[in-house]
Amino acid sequence: MINVKVRENESFEKALKRFTKACEKSGLMAEIKKHQHYEKPSERRKRRLNAARRKMRKLMAEYR
Repeated sequence: MINVKVRENESFEKALKRFTKACEKSGLMAEIKKHQHYEKPSERRKRRLNAARRKMRKLMAEYR
């Protein structure tokens, strides 16, 4: 669970920004999006293969 204590003389907007940043850092939003819709095993496999291909392409580009 993510806790953000509002500091003295801190605006609500600033505290909200810290909260959203903490959510992103912990991976909470990605986890929520992942569970929002059912993903078939074949779709998951395809997505992971594409991610691996992108990663390899990026590594090969850096190597050259």
